[in-house]
Amino acid sequence: MMKKALITGITGQDGAYLAEYLIKKGYVVHGIKRRASMFNTERIDHLYQDPHVENRNLILHYGDLTDSMNLTRIIQEVQPDEIYNLAAMSHVKVSFDTPEYTANADGIGTLRILEAVRLLGLVDKTRIYQASTSELYGMVQEVPQTEKTPFYPRSPYGVAKLYGYWITVNYREAYNIHASNGILFNHESPIRGETFVTRKVTRAIARIALTQQDALFLGNMSSKRDWGHAKDYVRAMYLILQQEKPDDYVISTGVTTTIRDLVKMAAAEVGLEITFTGEGVDEKGFLTAVDEKVFVKKVGEKYLEENKKRISTNPATETDKSKVIVAVDPTYFRPTEVDLLIGDSTKARKQLGWEPRYDLKGLVEDMMLSDVNLMKKDSYLNEGGYRTLNYFE
Repeated sequence: MMKKALITGITGQDGAYLAEYLIKKGYVVHGIKRRASMFNTERIDHLYQDPHVENRNLILHYGDLTDSMNLTRIIQEVQPDEIYNLAAMSHVKVSFDTPEYTANADGIGTLRILEAVRLLGLVDKTRIYQASTSELYGMVQEVPQTEKTPFYPRSPYGVAKLYGYWITVNYREAYNIHASNGILFNHESPIRGETFVTRKVTRAIARIALTQQDALFLGNMSSKRDWGHAKDYVRAMYLILQQEKPDDYVISTGVTTTIRDLVKMAAAEVGLEITFTGEGVDEKGFLTAVDEKVFVKKVGEKYLEENKKRISTNPATETDKSKVIVAVDPTYFRPTEVDLLIGDSTKARKQLGWEPRYDLKGLVEDMMLSDVNLMKKDSYLNEGGYRTLNYFE
């Protein structure tokens, strides 16, 4: 019998990569997606099968973590061997604007899944993976962070996920459910949402290089994060549910980088050198050099001269505002900031045999290559006289 997996949040970055990974392993994958007036399945379109096809390995259901009856019905119909709860209102900054919804979906939503499994008598059959987060650590109590580091969340998102974490542990201990937490540090990819900072950076740098955008606006550029590739992290999710006993694991690279340095790395991938001056809200980034060989290879010769015109020879005294490539917008500051995250995944590496295959350079290279190619499509359309749309947040 083929194993059945149920993935909440299947249309998101992690859900899409996990669905592809499990299908290759011979699973029948069921996914829950929210109803929308437009198709929102772009990340899994390459896996999609017509509902009229027999013996499909990808089956989608309409659902929402805020709807107990709906979740219970789907779990009863699917009778999954594994549930991966990846759905969430996962944008930290937005969680300050929507705290009640975030608590309902991210916190109580986890309870709804656990309770459905218990009430349906699936405790001995169904294993549950709960997507926990490094945001649990918030104002970090030790460096690096391990499974035993005390939690101190600093956002409604982190607090909601804290409830999800502890209710998972509670149901494991109270009802002997095979339920585990993956405390995943930041994980990114070419299909990361455009409003998350890594994708915002790579997308903007690609557009700047292609002369489609003037500047990139960011919040706290001194924040440090432990970034890995989502493809590596979905392998860890799978491995966690294959263990004989449920447990909680930190999944991380053990390397931390500032957002400022991430911007420099992304720019360097297309041959641009960015130098920063100033501090706080007055910090700015200027283009100070172009590696013509790299730029022509990665972006194209036709955009070279326009970029060279924006080079600033003395950023510290630059007065030409048109040469600002990166600037700070206080709108993006969080009411309470998380300054440093860096994980120690020793336990996962020893017990799961998990190792990341991408380092940060490989991740940034993958994202920049994808976004340059994606943004070139807009250039071709514009040059052909067609109007294209761009969204800023």
